[in-house]
This record gives sequence, C-alpha cells and structure tokens, in this order.
Amino acid sequence: MSAIRLLVLGAVRQHGRTHGYQVRNDLEYWGAHEWSHAKPGSIYHALKQLAKQGLLYAHETAPSTAGGPPRTEYELTDAGEAEYFTLLRAALSRHDQKLDVLSAGIGFMVDLPREEVAALLTERVRDLEAWRAEVTGHYVPEGGPEQLGHIGEIMNMWVHAADTGVAWARSLIARIEGGAYVFAGEGEPFVGVLPEGAENPFADKPPFPGGGRPSA
Repeated sequence: MSAIRLLVLGAVRQHGRTHGYQVRNDLEYWGAHEWSHAKPGSIYHALKQLAKQGLLYAHETAPSTAGGPPRTEYELTDAGEAEYFTLLRAALSRHDQKLDVLSAGIGFMVDLPREEVAALLTERVRDLEAWRAEVTGHYVPEGGPEQLGHIGEIMNMWVHAADTGVAWARSLIARIEGGAYVFAGEGEPFVGVLPEGAENPFADKPPFPGGGRPSA
C-alpha cells in the first residue's frame, strides 16, 4: 500500500472540498514530507491519478482576478470514501505495512469508531505475535544472534521489531480503551488541518532531529 494514497484521500476528506495547495499544506503541517514520500510533486500527481480513477471529483473553479489559471478543487466520490476506509483499516491492522503507512493510519484513526480501532490494532498484535513465532521457529533469541553467524543479526532485528511493535500497539489500545481521544460518533473531532490560507508554522521546522525521517 502507498501511504501517499491514504494521506491524500484523508486530507481531502477532512476539508470536504479543497485544492492541492491546501492538501500539501496540511501534510507538511503533519510533517508527512519528512516521514513519508508526501512531497509536492507526489501530492499533485496523486490528486490527478485519484481523480482519473474515479476516487475524487475534480472541480475547476473560476480563474483568479489576477489573471491566473483556474484552480482545481477536489472532493471524495462514493468510491473514494470506500477506498479511504479500506486503506485506513488495512494500515491499522496489517503488521506488514511500512512505517509511513502505519503513521498515516494513526493520523486518521479517529475517523473510525473507538471499538473498531481497538479491534484493528488487536488484530495487528495477533499477526505480529504469529510472525514472531514463525521467525523463532528457525532462531532461538535466548541463544543470541551468534548461533547463526552474522546472519543471525537479521533475525534478531526482526524479533526485536516484533516485540517493540506489540508493546507499542498494546499501549495504544490501552489508551484508546481508557477513553483517550475523540473517535467517530463521539462528538467534535480534533481538528488536525490548517484553516484556508493559514500559514504553516512548521513548514521550515522538521519534526525529527536533523530533519530526517524515522527508520522503517
């Protein structure tokens, strides 16, 4: 799955109807240009492709009074709405997604009911534990990576990644079940997008030390 597809559909959906620059501004506000491939060119390309695929309506607005070209505004079609929720559920539940896809899923998780998000993350935990058991069928962590030569470091890394992923998911599930955040159907949601024309205060301030993205 491509994170940019979920990110763009989700960003458009939060506004109802919006233009490419606003989508770009929202995703930069999230720092998505640092932890995913949500660069300007990718965002505009995704908008056009999603429109071609029938997942977005593309509305051409009137040219600007300054003589500029018409601006295209986008909104989700019914098919786009269905695709968005399919991608969102997969991002939260599937353990084999890349970190940028999971990050996008977490960013939009409040669009789903609380109980469903907890269930999707629980499915993720089950799959991670099953995957770990498969790895340890060939590698015994207690024996240390040296038992397989330096190749054992690969399996050692996988086991640690699974353990970390399970611990993180369980902690999030506990917070969700404990009442954290406002989910679909519970009231006014958290506003995670910028108002039209608002300046992005984080545009020149990467969210990660050194300006890089986290490792997948």
